[in-house]
Amino acid sequence: MSVKPYPLHFKPEFKERVWGGRALERFGFDVPAGAIGEGWMIADHPNGVSRVTNGELAGQGLDAIRERFGADWFGTRGGRSGNGRFPLLIKLLDCNDDLSVQVHPNDHYAGLPKGELGKTEMWYVLSANPGAKIIYGLQPGVTRESMARAIEEGRIMDTLREVSVEAGDAFYIPAGTVHALCAGVVVAEIQQNSDTTYRLYDYNRPGLDGKPRELHVEDSLNVTAFEGSDATRMKTDVAKPGEWLTLASSPYFVTEKGIVEGVWKLSTSPESFVIVIVCEGEGSIGWADGTVHAKAGDCFLLPAPLGEYTLDGRMTVLRSRVP
Repeated sequence: MSVKPYPLHFKPEFKERVWGGRALERFGFDVPAGAIGEGWMIADHPNGVSRVTNGELAGQGLDAIRERFGADWFGTRGGRSGNGRFPLLIKLLDCNDDLSVQVHPNDHYAGLPKGELGKTEMWYVLSANPGAKIIYGLQPGVTRESMARAIEEGRIMDTLREVSVEAGDAFYIPAGTVHALCAGVVVAEIQQNSDTTYRLYDYNRPGLDGKPRELHVEDSLNVTAFEGSDATRMKTDVAKPGEWLTLASSPYFVTEKGIVEGVWKLSTSPESFVIVIVCEGEGSIGWADGTVHAKAGDCFLLPAPLGEYTLDGRMTVLRSRVP
């Protein structure tokens, strides 16, 4: 039996992390006990698969949907990921404590685990405590040699750049960018479908098992873009109702911010699916065959052949697609 395309809503796959907390409960999710740092909202990875909550495909994982519909639903470009899986991984992150100082490889790094891709990503800050900050790149003039020396001497923090963050800030993080979210921020993350992270420093703290977490200093030094990674950041309060503001444009995804005030008529294209993340507010997504309620924290996958659809209500949303 054929299934007409419709907006897919998913049950998150939650991950306990040493730096996690309980902030994702604010979105109404049934968050399991523990320090929950990550909600994998739209995921098709061996380490986590999200399952559909609505419509004919309710209960099915994104992996099964990919196997059944493939490029027919994901699009001529969205159906190509480089490793056979859905090309993107969408997360919400609750940073109750500082994350490790880390860096991600690109697709061409020889040390990639089998089946893994590199990891270019972006963050949109959903909320931030007063004075919150992140680590975003290196101090001017830092080289592989000077960073290696700083690591040996226990002063890696001297080589890193800290920046203050507020709700609405957007950060593009190409592979090779040294970075770390810090305590007091909740972010939406759009990334390549990869779970490869190299840690440079983890504050000498124990993991959830009471043992120090593994560091990957040599791999980190190998993949860090010391000459610059083209990382960019921006304030997004200039977004206007009914217009898309581009936050990040990469070979893997384009992400835009939109302000919904009333009915906004849009359409998918044959090239790519569309992912809609509701950052704040409430409303609905309508299409030829129905409507689905949308609230802050919800993430939807709109198949490429869906065609015309509407966003309605009072919402701030992110729209991502494969270019």
